Amino acid sequence: MEDFITNWVADFDLEPATTKYLTISLKVLAIALICIIANFITKKIVVRIITRVIRNNKYTWDNVFIERKVFHRLSHIVPAIIIYQFATSFPNYVTLIQKASNTYIILIMLLVINSTLHAINDIYRTFEVSKTRPIKGYIQVANIIFVIIGAILIIANLIGESPLVLLGGIGALSAVIMLVFQDSILGLVAGVQLTTNDMVRVGDWIEMPKYDADGDVIDITLNTVKVQNWDKTISMIPAYALVSNSFKNWRGMQDAGGRRIKRSLYLDTTSIGFCSPEMMERLKQIQILSDYITEREAEIEEYNRKHKVRRENPVNGRAMTNIGVFRAYVENYLKRHPGIRQDMTLMVRQLDPTENGLPLEIYAFTNTTEWAAYESIQSDIFDHLFAIAKEFGLRLFQNPTGNDLKYFRAMENEEVHTRAPGQE
Repeated sequence: MEDFITNWVADFDLEPATTKYLTISLKVLAIALICIIANFITKKIVVRIITRVIRNNKYTWDNVFIERKVFHRLSHIVPAIIIYQFATSFPNYVTLIQKASNTYIILIMLLVINSTLHAINDIYRTFEVSKTRPIKGYIQVANIIFVIIGAILIIANLIGESPLVLLGGIGALSAVIMLVFQDSILGLVAGVQLTTNDMVRVGDWIEMPKYDADGDVIDITLNTVKVQNWDKTISMIPAYALVSNSFKNWRGMQDAGGRRIKRSLYLDTTSIGFCSPEMMERLKQIQILSDYITEREAEIEEYNRKHKVRRENPVNGRAMTNIGVFRAYVENYLKRHPGIRQDMTLMVRQLDPTENGLPLEIYAFTNTTEWAAYESIQSDIFDHLFAIAKEFGLRLFQNPTGNDLKYFRAMENEEVHTRAPGQE
């Protein structure tokens, strides 16, 4: 082509300078036209054929390479190769054109490698094992390594030296490299530890107050772990922070299939007392307490009879209290509740009395870990207990409110008005 253009322009018998510039211009136009045609053939024909073959086969995983535009980016190499081959058509610029072509080819290959690595990660994420063994961090490390190699090749190409010469100088820059890639190196080490020890997975619910993180892990990268909090905000946690600091992972609760209820009712201690015979007869009408009360009455009666206890004074011997019967009621109620797991710890216990009364703690596990369902079950239980406590003669503790103060003031005023004249 070069000889053809040169001879064809020479036939016009133009001035040497005009002939020179016209020849160069026609060569540039011819090479550009060849590049455009080659690019059209690769993108509109070759890439389309490859795309059609991939989309029509029985496999689905290879469609990711189309979505990541691996072949589309690879097609950009063809014009660069053509320009490199025709560099000798411009003797004065051969080296410059070849270096520019090589640089462009290296950059395109880096883009292709980047797309390929991301495609591999996308394919891997379709497998269940990806939730326990994510490889995104390793993909990013590989990408960084290829970028470093590409940068070395580009610099070596531009200065006309062997890449080995540059590699020899990297040792002297190791301290700088360590400083620049400190987070990446720490993230890589942390990623290996997180994966090896199965400390966190995508989909885990974790809590890390130091970083205001409380939600689901949605992504694990080389440097960060992305958490979507329950208020839909995003917290970014350094990967190495999960190794060097403590955090709570709720996966154990989710795997167990039961979420803990650990909440207390605060009872006014002045309402606690022995059960009267009338109260016992009334409480026997509660189905889930009937058998318990009958058995306890027989047990207590036997004990008092055996020890010849004089029951004229309620302090003597054994007797049932309203809080004890209430505690038994709560336990039986939980054992019959459809939302409580019976194969996990279930107990109702008293805690140390406080200035707010006597805490009666409910300790049990729901049969679901879904948040809304869990809260519904917990609320249903305590709604019932708040309403039923007064049937046992118990009062729930509550600090005086404005209405209480108004009531006391009204009672005081009424007492003043009802006093006889002259009374103080």
